[in-house]
Amino acid sequence: MKSLTKELWMDIPQRRQIVSIHQDVEDLVKESGVTDGLILINAMHITASVFINDNESGLHADYDRWLEQLAPFDAGSDPNTGGYLHNRTGEDNADAHHKRQIMGREVVIAITDGRLHLGPWEHIFYYEFDGRRRKRILVKIIGE
Repeated sequence: MKSLTKELWMDIPQRRQIVSIHQDVEDLVKESGVTDGLILINAMHITASVFINDNESGLHADYDRWLEQLAPFDAGSDPNTGGYLHNRTGEDNADAHHKRQIMGREVVIAITDGRLHLGPWEHIFYYEFDGRRRKRILVKIIGE
């Protein structure tokens, strides 16, 4: 069995951003030499996600608007007015934890014939909800 473990590092200058990591992941599959197996791609931070969907800017804007409606950033720390108890710790990122929970932590994708086995519109993204500091993504490939 072959395996490859790598970390991709992200520097996101703003608070929230969707970044395509698709090509980076394809390059790692090729580097691994795995022709039949699985790949795990995991955001290693509790305020970020990895997800698969269409590479379309309108959809990305829709996600941002929808998530902000579900878990607004500047809600304060008073739960009686919709605020977050977590923000009482001095943090201001409770919304980012909620957004990550909604969008998920990681994806697992089949590798077939040395390529990601994805549908025609599927694309891999990293979604940062509390940027402005360096973060990493785990990529783990196993197979034959």
